[in-house]
Amino acid sequence: MGFTTRAIHAPFLRKDPHGSLHMPIYESVSFEFETAEEIEEAFLGKRPRHMYTRISNPTVEHLEQKIKHISGALAVVAVSSGMAAIADTFLTVARQGDNVITTRYVFGNTYSLLEKTLGPWGLEVRYADLSRPDTIEPLINDRTRAIFFETITNPQLEVADIRALSAVARKHRLLLIADTTVTPLYFFSSRDYGVDIEVLSSTKLVSGGATTVGGIIIDNGTYDWGHNPKLQQEARRYGPFTLVTKLKREVFRNTGGCLSPHSAYLQSVGLETLALRADKSCENTTAIAEYLARNPKVKCVNYPGLEASPYHGVAKDIFGQRCGALLTFELSSKKECFSFLNKLKLIRRATNINDNKTLALHPSSTIFGEYPQELKRQMGVPDTLIRLSIGIEDVEDVIADIAQALEH
Repeated sequence: MGFTTRAIHAPFLRKDPHGSLHMPIYESVSFEFETAEEIEEAFLGKRPRHMYTRISNPTVEHLEQKIKHISGALAVVAVSSGMAAIADTFLTVARQGDNVITTRYVFGNTYSLLEKTLGPWGLEVRYADLSRPDTIEPLINDRTRAIFFETITNPQLEVADIRALSAVARKHRLLLIADTTVTPLYFFSSRDYGVDIEVLSSTKLVSGGATTVGGIIIDNGTYDWGHNPKLQQEARRYGPFTLVTKLKREVFRNTGGCLSPHSAYLQSVGLETLALRADKSCENTTAIAEYLARNPKVKCVNYPGLEASPYHGVAKDIFGQRCGALLTFELSSKKECFSFLNKLKLIRRATNINDNKTLALHPSSTIFGEYPQELKRQMGVPDTLIRLSIGIEDVEDVIADIAQALEH
């Protein structure tokens, strides 16, 4: 079955007693048991039951099962945000003194999490040029646990050769963890490219138009957890289910970043129209990128879907004709960028991506604003850069707004 058919017809784990076609919202903190023996078995993990919504909830479970049904994953855990998904994953697979390899071309909050939050806790971060996999191997030692990357970086729009990253990870028995927020389930099957763990912000396309905040951790079931020193004991007991068990019984439970039942309901409904919205926004993005590339007021345009992009070949190979709904372009100065933003009438000045609305942002002064200029230069975020997240409006209207903002 196709993506949308699977999204609409994902089965319930348990038949609804009233025959509802949508999983009801179970806005309940706790759940009753018939006997003391039953609740003991549930708490000891001997009987799968919902006990407390911070740990599990029927509506949240349905969203997890729906994504599992769509993706073919081994296990899925829904959490409170995309950042919670990344944090919980690292807290599960690494410990003090371990290191992970990534690129400086990561989302601003992800960089902050790694350097300012997990760094003092004892996680070492090693930076490579992931567009050149040969720069990774010299950084690997016996404390390296994972290679982490974004399928399309935000806002640099770099596309790594994922097959090459997977080959390095497999050679050294490392986890390959991908943030797939910009390229969600519909047009990227992470398992097919050797990704072990997928994390994404379901706030974006999954939510159905920025209605809720959430995050997803997807375990493709492709990693032998016996290779991870922190999880070897659990691996002997739980095998391929080591990650989800460690998350559910410890890290996710203890950090408390649970998704609310109401948010889970809206995101479950949003999944059903994801493909339709993704097709429209990708189509719009290509048309807008081509327009900007022809506009003499624009210094340069960066979108993997354009043939002029240095990442066009690898992006087309991996993502086909759908290279996401994010593009950037440069003007002559920060002042000109601010002038452009202030003249927009239809496009909204706001942070988020993959909304139904087209959104514009100056990354250097906002999501990367806390970093010094030299670091922003290393991260590929100049003052002259504008980021557009393209929505599903009629594309002629969006182009007209861009045109008038550039002209005056």
